[in-house]
Amino acid sequence: MNKVDSRVLANWLDDTLQAARFKDYCPNGMQVEGRSEVGHIITGVTASEALLRAAVERGADAVLVHHGWMWRNEDRRVIGTRRTRMALTLKNDLNLYAYHLPLDAHPTLGNNAQLARVLGLVPARRDDGAPLTCGQDGLIWLGNTDVPQTLGQLGDRVAQRLGRQPLVVGDPDQPLARIGWCTGGAQGMMGDAIDAGATAYITGEVSESTVHLARETGVGFVAAGHHATERYGVQALGQAVAQHFGITVEFVDIDNPA
Repeated sequence: MNKVDSRVLANWLDDTLQAARFKDYCPNGMQVEGRSEVGHIITGVTASEALLRAAVERGADAVLVHHGWMWRNEDRRVIGTRRTRMALTLKNDLNLYAYHLPLDAHPTLGNNAQLARVLGLVPARRDDGAPLTCGQDGLIWLGNTDVPQTLGQLGDRVAQRLGRQPLVVGDPDQPLARIGWCTGGAQGMMGDAIDAGATAYITGEVSESTVHLARETGVGFVAAGHHATERYGVQALGQAVAQHFGITVEFVDIDNPA
């Protein structure tokens, strides 16, 4: 079995995702240092106890996720579920790598890029070929569907391809022109998408105020699920790691309806 030094892997991930350029809500990169060599990685959306136990059961050396630990304004005491997760990781000498905003934003491996692939969204492009984006750190992508659709048809496509019924706010017969999307909990960024000319906006979650904004502006809103929209970037990143280093990478989907 091929193996890679755990810190060489961390540096490659940091460089590939340009982690240093983001001011994030959590540390990106190696969050827990485990064994010195990595030959088997488990990837997943969140570093939950269930995912960590799956990694131990499969004999993995590392876990690579989108949602890691040590979030801003979080209780920093090592008690309760945090103690359980940390103890499990340290006892089994697992490395934990986590990338939040860097994995959302990457132009090919990121959550937004991969959600576009899954949903048949066609990103608009700048003159240099980079995706046309807006909002904080360019996290909102802009584009169109691969075929003309209404808001209702877009909701049906989301349900079919993500395997989860979305919340759709707006006239189902509304024709769509420019679409904005940002995976996860980006409902608070809908205003940026509207300012950029979006006629519909897709994200993972919804807030009470989001519904009013959609109704009052006439811009369609689709809440497709935080977990459901963020399953694909970490899979693409894992495949890139496997191809580059020749090591084993498995994706484990811990179901989450939120």
